[in-house]
Amino acid sequence: MWVMYNPNPAGRQVGDCAVRALTKALNIDWETAYALMSNNGFNMCDMPSSDGVWGAVLRQHGFYRYAVSNGCPYCYTATDFCRDNPRGTYVLAFGSHCAAVVNGDLYDSWDSSNEIPQFYWTKELK
Repeated sequence: MWVMYNPNPAGRQVGDCAVRALTKALNIDWETAYALMSNNGFNMCDMPSSDGVWGAVLRQHGFYRYAVSNGCPYCYTATDFCRDNPRGTYVLAFGSHCAAVVNGDLYDSWDSSNEIPQFYWTKELK
């Protein structure tokens, strides 16, 4: 189920989906997530919002990356993922967007339930 979630301290919706997802997945505030991503981006000579940069932050915090099953690559939605994963913390990547899933709920500033996840991060070893 989608839960409206926007920890941006100014309430803005400014293309900060990776920052928002990290705040929920790592249980940290927006400023800390932004600083972690910015520092990684600087060290990696890449933009903070790139998959590799925010993914590296998750990896540094014990998360592992997995591909979403290719059984139905154009019909398996975030809603399906939430139903199939009622326990645990995940970050779903949808291509140009990402969002956090915690215990089967999708946390995002807009309803991305129908987006098609390409990969995900979790602390669970699969």
